[in-house]
Amino acid sequence: MFQIGRSSETPIDFVVTDTLPGSQRVPGQTQVAQSTISRFSCRICVERSPPYTARIYAAGFDQHNHIFLGEKASKWYNQRDEIDGLTTNGVLLTHPRGQFAGKDCRPGKWREVSVRGGIYSLRETRSVPSKSQKVDSESNILMDGTLIDLCGATLIWRSQKGLEQAPQIHQLEEYIEQINAARPQCPVGLTTLMLPKRSDKIDKSRQPYVYLACGHVHGSHSWKGDQNSTTRTCPMCLKEGPFVQVQVGRETSIYTDTHPLTHIFTPCAHLTSEKTARYWSSVVIPYGCQGFRAMCPYCATYLSPMDSATKANGYIKLIFQDNTEF
Repeated sequence: MFQIGRSSETPIDFVVTDTLPGSQRVPGQTQVAQSTISRFSCRICVERSPPYTARIYAAGFDQHNHIFLGEKASKWYNQRDEIDGLTTNGVLLTHPRGQFAGKDCRPGKWREVSVRGGIYSLRETRSVPSKSQKVDSESNILMDGTLIDLCGATLIWRSQKGLEQAPQIHQLEEYIEQINAARPQCPVGLTTLMLPKRSDKIDKSRQPYVYLACGHVHGSHSWKGDQNSTTRTCPMCLKEGPFVQVQVGRETSIYTDTHPLTHIFTPCAHLTSEKTARYWSSVVIPYGCQGFRAMCPYCATYLSPMDSATKANGYIKLIFQDNTEF
């Protein structure tokens, strides 16, 4: 059994803190003023024999081996006269529809799990002190790609088999080398652009930047506008929009395939594969009391709304110069 929560006490195996969206982070700030994550959020029990089935349960055991629930948490007796309950702000989960690394994977519906592992539809708001309708057709068994939301941090469960199908660090480095080997150029400064590998330090003038309105890649330049302006005009197509430095998404467990890096999330410009971008832009993550929004899985920045021209929601394909199509 593995316990997860905000508390740093001995019974907790994995301490989690609130995730701030990338656009809201302040340098030097590591924690929010008041956390919404439960001290004893949940526990995961894994069978010792193959196929090592893992199940998730709300709440956790404290140092006295008692299930810890807040005073305002919802509690009730089930049909077997056993006490059950929900944490104050809830432990939500969603299973992917289909294989996470498969062709037709789609995000599932968010549900709430109880202390005894029952699955329930979402409450009207997260802190309402009453349970919703029980969903008997779904279970608390974790699948490859299951998302677990603790009201302040969202975790992803990956199986060993699933991670074996995910790209390895050396594969990402090879894709970066392929892009660099094509020697993409900035059409304005005529400098050769380079994506940095993990240990590289690239001069700012050679780092790729992208116009989020169109996907054209340039180097850092001041053509037709102030470099400090939030809106810039693309020299290639004259579309106006943000001009952002491209960053490589290096967390391999996020990827849904092993295809080349061709797309970025917007507005953060994290580089990833097309299938990964398409999947995560369709996943809505809980935030606040009852809100849901798509986020970049690398930095938790809220993704841009759907573009009427490209029909893409939160991602766009990069367009390099000098025949660097992948």
